[in-house]
Amino acid sequence: MNGILLLRIAVTIILLTHSVFGMFDNGINDFGNLFLNQIGFAPFGVFLAWSIKLSHVVAAVLLLINKYVKFASLVTIFVLIMGIVLVHFKEGWFVVGGGRNGVEYNFLLIIVLLAIMYPNGFKKN
Repeated sequence: MNGILLLRIAVTIILLTHSVFGMFDNGINDFGNLFLNQIGFAPFGVFLAWSIKLSHVVAAVLLLINKYVKFASLVTIFVLIMGIVLVHFKEGWFVVGGGRNGVEYNFLLIIVLLAIMYPNGFKKN
C-alpha cells in the first residue's frame, strides 16, 4: 500500500465522518439555519449546508475509488478555503490548545489534498 492510497483513505474517513453524522443529528440543518443564514446566506443556508456536506460525501467516494481525484480534491479545497474565510480565520491558527476552532485542520487537509492531486509534485508531464 502506498502513501497516497493511505492519504486517500484517511481523507475519505474524515470527510465521511464530518458529513454523515450531521445528516442524522440535525447538525447540517443547524449549521445552515444557525450559522450560514445568520452570516448572510439566508434563505439559502440549509441548502448550502447540505450542498457542502453532500460534496464531501461524493468527494470521499471518488477519492476512495480513485476516480476524478483532482476534481473531487479541488471542490473540497474550495469548501475548506471558504471555511477558513467564513469560520476559522477569525479564531486564529489553533484548533485546540493555543486557541479554538482555528485554521490548522483545514490547512492540513488542503495540503494533503494537494499531495493526493500531485503525488509527483507540480511537474509538467
